[in-house]
Amino acid sequence: FADICFTSASIPKMLVNIETQHQTISYVGCITQLYFLLALGGLDNLLLAAMAYDRYVAICRPLHYATTMSPQNCVLIMSMCWALTNIPALTHSILLAHLFFCTQHAIPHFYCDISALLKLACSDTHLNELMVIILGAIFLTVPLALIILSYACITSAVLGFSSPEGRWKAFSTCGSHLTVVLLFYGSLMGVYLFPSSSDSVRRDSATSVLYIVVTP
Repeated sequence: FADICFTSASIPKMLVNIETQHQTISYVGCITQLYFLLALGGLDNLLLAAMAYDRYVAICRPLHYATTMSPQNCVLIMSMCWALTNIPALTHSILLAHLFFCTQHAIPHFYCDISALLKLACSDTHLNELMVIILGAIFLTVPLALIILSYACITSAVLGFSSPEGRWKAFSTCGSHLTVVLLFYGSLMGVYLFPSSSDSVRRDSATSVLYIVVTP
């Protein structure tokens, strides 16, 4: 559901722009799109960490799985993920709404990306850039660290299995989730961590397709 909403936040508008060749979006529409993209993208990020924990409990603590991952606890985890993902989404949207933009309003992207919008701002963006770094460090590195820790524990437990069939079953259980994690974080790092170059705008737009259009 989160993936469908995440894609729906940008793809319909992009398709309309392609069909009509009228490539515009209102100021309020752009801020709204940015909020939903950040919120739903952050939700995916946190859910990936929750799913890694689910697999850790299933493989490393199977006898406690029914109580640890009960329906009530799953609803609680989902509610916490949604509440947490609103922190960076609302923060960036509110800060961006207070900026003044120059006469050049051509967004160098096919959706309202925060880095593209900051390049168009005429007012001081130091606070925005600082919050991008701080919130990015918290809401990207912490879930990724939890995923890595979970799979480190899973790998250690699986290597202790005496049965090859048991090892294969355990690794196959995690295969699909690992693929999604690699696609999600790989595309994010491809856009935001590589240094800028003359063709960085085209590269960023192409890489963004992986986590906007081609949702895992």
